[in-house]
Amino acid sequence: MNYDEETRPLLVNDEGRQEDRSEQDSYLDTVKNGKLYVATFAAVLGPLSFGFVLGYSSPAIPELSRTQDLRLQLNTEEASWFGSVVTIGAALGGLLGGWIVEKIGRKLSLMFCAIPFIFGFTVIIAAQNHWMLYLGRVLTGLASGVTSLVVPLYISEMAHERVRGTMGSCVQLMVVTGIMGSYITGLFLDWRWLAIASSIPPTLMLVFMCFMPETPRFLLSQGKRREAEASLRFLRGPDAPVEWECARIEEASKNEEQCFSLADLKDPGVYKPLWVGIMLMLFQQFTGINAIMFYAETIFEQAHFKSSDVATVIVAAIQVIFTGFAAFIMDRAGRKVLLILSGVTMCVSEVVFGVYFKLTVMKHDNSSLINALTDTQQHQTDLAWLAVGSMGLFIAGFALGWGPTPWLVMSEIFPTRARGLGSAFCVLTNWTCAFIVTKTFQNLMDLMSSAGTFWMFSAMCALNVIFTAVFVPETKGKTLEEIQAHFKGTYQR
Repeated sequence: MNYDEETRPLLVNDEGRQEDRSEQDSYLDTVKNGKLYVATFAAVLGPLSFGFVLGYSSPAIPELSRTQDLRLQLNTEEASWFGSVVTIGAALGGLLGGWIVEKIGRKLSLMFCAIPFIFGFTVIIAAQNHWMLYLGRVLTGLASGVTSLVVPLYISEMAHERVRGTMGSCVQLMVVTGIMGSYITGLFLDWRWLAIASSIPPTLMLVFMCFMPETPRFLLSQGKRREAEASLRFLRGPDAPVEWECARIEEASKNEEQCFSLADLKDPGVYKPLWVGIMLMLFQQFTGINAIMFYAETIFEQAHFKSSDVATVIVAAIQVIFTGFAAFIMDRAGRKVLLILSGVTMCVSEVVFGVYFKLTVMKHDNSSLINALTDTQQHQTDLAWLAVGSMGLFIAGFALGWGPTPWLVMSEIFPTRARGLGSAFCVLTNWTCAFIVTKTFQNLMDLMSSAGTFWMFSAMCALNVIFTAVFVPETKGKTLEEIQAHFKGTYQR
């Protein structure tokens, strides 16, 4: 094998690329994925943890709204802050994560974010007033923001292109598993014991990550070739000639500056993926997913659906099943196809959900999310399965594409020097939009009516389909270097 850049420049013509691909396939045939799966499992305990954070408010808010302890009792406005303040912490965590992931590495960043997870839930457990509840939510949100940035990067830099889509999709799979776990646990435990249960996954992550390696790409960016090869031997198995992969990564990064500067924003290899990543995160949140998941139980109460807590568990189970299916087919169907299919499905389902509310709500001056719709209850009961069916279809559609894929694409598209900062901007956009949607959801319901709110989200889903078709590149089966070459315009088929 010859790694001379002058005699074999990477990805400059069809013949060179074919030779690279042949060597790449030969190398991947020797790879054993067992320990890669173990490292991925340790990392995705982080997304499992912030799934519990996201799901926690749905069973906790009804309990805290009915509690006899006036120091902790939440009214409608306080409940909306309890549900949405976690996104403020997550936005700050995204910025913090973008800095620490470059300073201390991917592995130590993951271990670091377990601390605010555990401490945040401890504050909630010991809460004596509203401010302790809010502080606990902000801390767990901070940890969620760091986790949502670091874990996709950690997995994308560990995994090879044959399994990177599946491994990356496990991030969202564990998030929705955590949400479902929170809903199910909330059926049997009160809000304090639910917080105790929610602190278990981050504790396990902190322990397991002690035995996992740092990513080879980060080690090589620090000039630690020997440690990078040791990391690759752990991840690829004893039979893989890991020196070849190290050389390939080094060759691709020879002409790339390792330190990011503002001048790099003029580079199409930086500003194009930044634009795509930010818009993916914006459209993901403006589907309305976090508003629906945070207030799932309350929405079913508004629809006068009997056993609304059980209905939310059913919805969460649908999300887990379809996210698992998306992970299974991600490296077969491709990212772009799943995004388009997902957007169309969500658009249709939210139109139907809006129609449901239009049929059942005869007056538009909703007073609150919980107390509205006291009239026409029998008519609503007859149509309750339409609400469950449309929400189930929405969740299935989201889980199939717009749930896992933006996080996966974010972890794939940035060059090494801009990966931390670019991902930080994407995560900041995601959680800022999540805060806007969740905090204003009640106000939108009051202003536009329930039907109008869901029709607005449906229109956003239609826009995300158009955006995907025009601007999002297909990254299936490409190395990270090939994806970067696509944005720079130097990639040759």
